[in-house]
Amino acid sequence: MRYELVLQPMAPGVPYDAARVEALLAAKSGAVRPDGARDWALSQGDVEVAPLHDKGQVVALELRVPLLDHPDLIREVLAEAAALARKAKVRLFDPQLGQALAAADTERVVEQYTRTEQYARTAPRMEITPGLAEAMDAAARYEPKGPGMSLPTKLILFGVGGFAILYFVMTSLLRQLNGE
Repeated sequence: MRYELVLQPMAPGVPYDAARVEALLAAKSGAVRPDGARDWALSQGDVEVAPLHDKGQVVALELRVPLLDHPDLIREVLAEAAALARKAKVRLFDPQLGQALAAADTERVVEQYTRTEQYARTAPRMEITPGLAEAMDAAARYEPKGPGMSLPTKLILFGVGGFAILYFVMTSLLRQLNGE
């Protein structure tokens, strides 16, 4: 899990100037990865910066902050990202809080980050398929009640049943032909 922030245009419908933001990020320490994401090295830790695409175009950048037990990283990310947003003329948005961030929102973001980190640390791990472990345990404990019918017995019963049905159909057809 991680905490995500988004650098996006100031208003909906306004094109995102990816070149300006990329130029400002290129001046920061970090490296571009082959998948197009960037590792932004800060003094408190690294942040992953990945482009968000819509219909093949970059519409925003996502800052993926790892969840750590100390909030100094998120404070540094907020300060650096806010400065970057001002220079690039974009806004810094917090999807967890559902709002664009201002300098006064730092402590609210830190509180949400801390809650998210605590949840990630203490919550039980979710299964990919809920109930799969219980189903597998039940299948392992299953014991058939008996051997069932053997294949030759099934074939004999199938043949006898087929001949019985054929006999009744032929008898019925012969009655109809004889006018009974």
